[in-house]
Formats: sequence, C-alpha cells, structure tokens
Amino acid sequence: MSIATAEYDYVVVGAGPAGCLLANRLSANPAHRVLLLEAGGRDNYPWIHIPVGYLFCIGNPRTDWCFKTEAQEGLQGRALSYPRGKVLGGCSSINGMIYMRGQAQDYDGWAAAGNAGWGWKDVLPLFKQSENHFAGSSEFHSDGGEWRVEQQRLHWPILDAFRDAAAQSGIASISDFNQGDNEGCGYFQVNQKAGVRWNAAKAFLKPIRQRPNLTVLTDVEVDRVLLENGRASQVVGRQHGQQSSWRARKEIVLCAGSVGSPGILQRSGIGPSNVLKPLGIEVLHELPGVGGNLQDHLQLRLIYKLEKARTLNQIAGSVWGKMGMGLRYLYDRSGPLSMAPSQLGAFARSGPEQTSANLEYHVQPLSLERFGEPLHAFPAFTASVCDLRPQSRGRIDIRSANPADAPLIRPNYLSHPEDLRVAADAIRLTRRIVAAPALSQFKPVEYLPGDSLQTEEELHEAAARIGTTIFHPVGTCRMGTDQDAVVDAQLRVHGVPGLRIADASIMPRITSGNTCSPTLMIAEKAAQLILSPNTRNLVPEREMTAPA
Repeated sequence: MSIATAEYDYVVVGAGPAGCLLANRLSANPAHRVLLLEAGGRDNYPWIHIPVGYLFCIGNPRTDWCFKTEAQEGLQGRALSYPRGKVLGGCSSINGMIYMRGQAQDYDGWAAAGNAGWGWKDVLPLFKQSENHFAGSSEFHSDGGEWRVEQQRLHWPILDAFRDAAAQSGIASISDFNQGDNEGCGYFQVNQKAGVRWNAAKAFLKPIRQRPNLTVLTDVEVDRVLLENGRASQVVGRQHGQQSSWRARKEIVLCAGSVGSPGILQRSGIGPSNVLKPLGIEVLHELPGVGGNLQDHLQLRLIYKLEKARTLNQIAGSVWGKMGMGLRYLYDRSGPLSMAPSQLGAFARSGPEQTSANLEYHVQPLSLERFGEPLHAFPAFTASVCDLRPQSRGRIDIRSANPADAPLIRPNYLSHPEDLRVAADAIRLTRRIVAAPALSQFKPVEYLPGDSLQTEEELHEAAARIGTTIFHPVGTCRMGTDQDAVVDAQLRVHGVPGLRIADASIMPRITSGNTCSPTLMIAEKAAQLILSPNTRNLVPEREMTAPA
C-alpha cells in the first residue's frame, strides 16, 4: 500500500558521512525543504560511541549490513566480509576513526584527468571547512568546523619502538599525516571527542535536529529513482514494509556509498544493459560505468610474537585486566577502551622506483587469527600493510531487482600483476623494519605469514592467503568525461538531469589513505556546487540523449 507522495526541494539518500554533511549544508537556508533518508536505524547503540566498540559493531546486523564478497580467485577462493554502516552516521559509526586526507597528488591526478576544480589547492579549503582540529587554525588545519580531530589518548612502548625501527629503516617520524605528503611514521589523529567516537551524525545532524525545514527518516530502504521526461523526480522506497515515494523539486542526491549508490541507479534502469536486461530491468538510460571501477585497499596482516612486551593480548586476556580497562575508561575516557582499531601509522615506498609513499601501515599492539575471533594468548603486535594505489579493478552490481537482496561484490583483488609485486615488496619492507635494532629488545618472531616464505612466488601465495579488506571501497560511480564515467565534475549523473552523486563512489582513483574524511570533502564540494548560482544551471560536460 502506498501513501501520498511528499515533496521537498532536495532529497538526500543515505545518512552516512556524506549524507549527514550535505543535509546540514542544504538545510542551512530555511527556504530549502530537505529530506534525508537512511536505510539503517538511529545511532543509539552504546558500543557505537565507545571507540573499542567497533569490535561489537562490525559484523553485528544492528549496525552493519554484513555484506560478503563473491569468492575471490586472487585470494585462494576466499569470500571476505565487507562491512558497511547500517545506522545514522554510516561507516563513521563503525569505522577506525582515523582522520586521513590522502596525498596532494591524489587530487591533482583527479584534476589532470579532466575533473576541473578537484586539485589539492581546490579541496584543501573544503577539508578545512568541516574540520575542528585540536591544534587550532593553521595553513593546513581549522578549528571552526564540526568534524572533531584529536590526538589519541594512550601510547604503547611496543608502538614507540616500531616507530623508532621505522626511522632506522629510512621512514622518518612525523606528527601530521594531513599536509599533502603523508610519507613518514607517527600516531594517527582520530575523529573522537574526549575519548568518545565522533561520528557524522553527532557532528552534522544532532546540532541541527531542531531545524523545521529538515526531515530525517530512518529505516527507509530506497528502491529506485523515478524519471519523468528523462529527469530524476522522485525516490521510491519502503519504510516499515510500506511503500512510499518522495518528490524532489530541485535535486535528488545519492549518498548511499560505493555499494548503495550504484545499486539504486541500476534498479532505476540507469546502468549497463548487460547487467540490467538479464534481471528484467528496463534500461532507461545506458551508463556502462555504473558499478565498475571498484577499488579497495587490501591489507596484509603480519603478526609478530614478542617477549617482555605489554600488549592488549595479555591485558584483555584476564578478568582483572578487563576490569581495569573499564574503570580507566569510566574515570577519564582513556586506556584501551578509547583505542582506535589502529594507533600507529606509517606511509612508505615499497621500492626505490616509487615516487611517493604507496604503502600504508596500521600497527596495533594486539593480534588475532581473524577479525571477530579472540585475541591471541601470547604477546604480539600486528603490522598491517596495504597497497595505496592498487591496479586491480572490480565491480559491484545488483543481484536482482529486489533491494533486499545482497549485491554482487567482486573486487578482483590481486588480479593485476603489479599488485602482487607490491604485496611481495611490502612483506619484505615490513621484515626490514622489524629487524631494526629498536625492536630487538622484544625479540620479535614472525607468526604470520611465517618467515620461511622467501621467494617471490611464496610471497605472492602468502598475500593471497592472508590478504583482507581494510574497508575502503570506492569508485563505482566514477567522475570523469569519458563514456565509462558516471558523473561529471559537478557530480551530476551524465544524461540524467536532477540527479547527483556525492560519496566515495565518485572517486576516479582511490585516495592514499583512509577514505572517510575524503568522502566528507566530496559532500562539502557537492554542497557548494548545488548552492552556488554560478554552477547550479550548468549543462553537463558530456550531455547524453534523453532516455528512450
């Protein structure tokens, strides 16, 4: 049963980081009536807000869509869990809280590929606009925004020793990864406030929840966008089992992420015909790039057993240790419960042929066989390393016309020979760091993948066996001007007036680091493009014919 169509100026689909920020900016003008639709629920689950609670949010159907990839040939036929936030704040409610912009050359590369206005000098002010940095205002930072950035509230001797070992291996210690060149080693800055997770809902929605011109609806699963005379005009979805539709007088903006946004387009009849026709979906507008260009950071988790080291493995392995962690967090919001999943970071070059850092390390004072399992009983640390610029490309497509059916996620990890080469080099670099004098007092022994593996072929096999996603899918609605691009530089869907996309799916190439804050920057840019009278009525760069 349907109800009458409600009408708004702007309909924003998805209340993840991008949707929360965009709803804030669009509704700042009281003349704009704005609707924000979220498929998940409210962010009122207590473990969302305690930083270590990511352990109880990822893989939990209350807060995570619990997607899985298809079996991956490059990972020895393994299918990986593919967490995505299912709650207000989206992935910012379950992620690692790491504040990372990437490298200046990432954005200069976007601009050089034909996306005017997306170079580093263009996007740096957008990062600063939403930022509230603990160190105050400077050339690279701002304290006037909503997105709180703080230093972590604890240090670990084993991580300090890794940082020193990295310096002995040629990776200098630095204090700030966010000035355009992130090469170096240091503690990550995090999106927390006084030891509590600072998600996008807290930052951008809660301060404005009383605006009468903003409506936020949760538990709304969007099915598709309706076109009228080729223009996007309505969003159709279901809330509590009842079908509803919402009309946009001005624009519909998809902020459903690299999994959700291409799915909505495809169910709307916008996408590649070879995907849609076999599912019985009428092709209203052929856009072959929808769902393609999937990129992700594949991490290799190297684990080292230690002697005479204090790690979370021992602390969390006893009742008294757990009680101590809880009491410390209650006292001053510090200690292990305030930990981001990764504390120490490093950006390095896998080899001398690299012109900038192409590896990112997430170093943790803990270890476990796989995510969701108990910590090891022995002291250990994990050095996870990922290729920042993977060459492999995959796809995300709908499985059927039913929005309740999980998508087909095929990242094609390690399908490009260059990715295998970088993976082997990354393992070798990690071993050089761990062999440096600064870590010798802890007598590290490689537990995973095992130091008996030495040849190129053995290291390729190791990468395929231990590789896993670090949860950074991007690129499935790529920005550009060629025939496989989905949006133009103004984020308008090619050939579909009234429809934009503003989330990580528009990235032409993945950024060199964690992707949450770049997604906020994209939404900030979208708000400018939508609200600026100089860009509002521009004709798309690559105009297409109206749907037949």
